[in-house]
Amino acid sequence: MLSPQLLELLRVWWREGRRRGVMLPHGWLFPGRSCTDPISSRQLHRAVQEAAEVAGIRKRVSPHTLRHSFATHLLEQDVDIRVIQVLLGHSKLETTALYTKVSTRTIHAVAGPLDRLMALMEGKTPSG
Repeated sequence: MLSPQLLELLRVWWREGRRRGVMLPHGWLFPGRSCTDPISSRQLHRAVQEAAEVAGIRKRVSPHTLRHSFATHLLEQDVDIRVIQVLLGHSKLETTALYTKVSTRTIHAVAGPLDRLMALMEGKTPSG
């Protein structure tokens, strides 16, 4: 899954890197210390931590945190968990379920059967 907006940003990144001579014609989209090597997992981890610091996020983060966040946001948009499973590349649904965390807002938005019945009787839309 690649949004058209992100694809355009990546193209701009690639063109600028080529212009500056830091990306080889058949090189890496995210080169490491050397233009011939990819970014290392350690460098990626540092970049995520620096971005979190700039964003004012005080929780412990890692590149893997982005996977959890991605799955959670999709769930909050009512994307079927089986679709999320495919997007994350999991063979077992149970693995996907471990990655997903439901936000407090989503939990509060759930209306129970009694609330739904009462809202129907009052002609209102049920909400949490």
